[in-house]
Amino acid sequence: MTGFVSIKRGRRRRTIFEAKKSLTAEEVEHGLKLVIRDGLATQAMVTLTGGIFLVAFALQLGASNTVIGLLAAIPPLAELLQIPAIYIVDRIRIRRLVVVAASLAARLCWIPIILIPFFLSPGQGVIALIASIALYASFSAISHCGWNSWMRDLIPQDRLGAFFSHRLTLSTALALVVSLVAGFFIDSWEIAFPDLAAYGYSVLFLLGLIAGLVGITFLARTPEPRMVVEEGEDGLLAAIKKPFADLNFKNLIIFLGSWNFAVNLASPFFTVYMLQRIGLDISLVVALSVLSQVMNIIFYRSWGRVSDRYSNKSVLAVSGPLFMLAIFAWLFVTLPNVYILTYPLLVLIHILMGISLAGVSLASGNIGLKLAPKGQATSYLAASTFANSVAAGVAPILGGLFVDFFAERELIWTLIWKDPVRELVFVTLDLQQWEFFFLFAFLLGLYSLHRLAAVQEEGEAKEQEVVDELIAGVRRDMRNFSPAGGLRDMVKFPFSSIRNYRKKSRQKPPEEETAEEGEGTEPLDPRRP
Repeated sequence: MTGFVSIKRGRRRRTIFEAKKSLTAEEVEHGLKLVIRDGLATQAMVTLTGGIFLVAFALQLGASNTVIGLLAAIPPLAELLQIPAIYIVDRIRIRRLVVVAASLAARLCWIPIILIPFFLSPGQGVIALIASIALYASFSAISHCGWNSWMRDLIPQDRLGAFFSHRLTLSTALALVVSLVAGFFIDSWEIAFPDLAAYGYSVLFLLGLIAGLVGITFLARTPEPRMVVEEGEDGLLAAIKKPFADLNFKNLIIFLGSWNFAVNLASPFFTVYMLQRIGLDISLVVALSVLSQVMNIIFYRSWGRVSDRYSNKSVLAVSGPLFMLAIFAWLFVTLPNVYILTYPLLVLIHILMGISLAGVSLASGNIGLKLAPKGQATSYLAASTFANSVAAGVAPILGGLFVDFFAERELIWTLIWKDPVRELVFVTLDLQQWEFFFLFAFLLGLYSLHRLAAVQEEGEAKEQEVVDELIAGVRRDMRNFSPAGGLRDMVKFPFSSIRNYRKKSRQKPPEEETAEEGEGTEPLDPRRP
């Protein structure tokens, strides 16, 4: 065994953060349970400190569109630190130590952000926010490098889809409740203390920090199998080059890079668009987000079954176009102002985004884990992260820089009907400011889906087979909501689900789960925050 610090207790010698040559079945199951608990705690932190609430806090401080784009770009750009982090992981070879230490340093970076409203002016607060987020993201990137490799060796490969869909389902269910409560809290706080609105976000961030620290305690107790290091490696540069020499993995990197550029060109501005352009209250924005998360929960299990039965590429081939369709629908939310179809379209968009993101999040993470050769997961996944980070980081910066340019431009497409009595003018498309980025994201997304065709993965299936399997799985799951069995399952979720998952995973292979009604395991997010 390898370890960091040795401790003697009587005749027994053990190590802190020890890595074992091999884990027993019981240790693996215990480790998976702790990974789920960490996922729940981390999701609570991310929900309270990121997304809608981080953007709203920045707007409270007077942040510009460029700053919003920069805040969205910092985390993916910081993931470039996974490249030098490979050296750290390979030198220390105790991934749990690296992950716990880096995660602790990252989460403590939220303390300055919490204190911004108490000690800094809005202008100073924006600078402090950017600096703190940069430090948080940098330490997190080092943590992610070790975590990805660690999970690659801990989780049985034939259960990747089922496990991560289970983890994502539980995490999303928690995020749903937390975000609703937090949104109601912020609206109530702003009514009670209209001049102290920013302080309400400090309360949310403090609670998020506490949740994140709890998650670290679960990570510290998760067992780690000893790293398998390939012999004959020529160093860091050779490790980074190898994934790009693998043609199939190179094609995967091109697809994921172009996809992340397309998505991050538009998605950072969805919240700004709803708050500023449409004028929604933050509680309504949160409610739409919750609707999307509900759809996540409903479809995670079915996407997980499909990925295990067929392939992750098959899931992406269906969920990817659906997500692009949702982005395209943003072009018609205003024509050019709020109209009768605005709110129905927002609801439809969030439903489509929830369904598709469940598949995209699951498959885009798992396909990298699956295609990375054993013993080389650290370098392969870091290379993939490198391309994703550059694409996802550059896109929102470009959006933030050019949003003011497009604010002074407008593209209108109208249909005109003339007859002897009257003339009717129908505005079918009206692009202003953010809508230009939504259109660009849609076109780039179509290109990335074209690149997906070059990726080869065992078990690929035709899109129609995937759709049929997905619909059949959802029908089985929805039968759980019958008055008898459904209510029973709702009462026991999610704690009983965690307990039952451990039993089922030892009794049945994933293939058998597809034949059950209302049973089976669910997945988790391999790209942890």
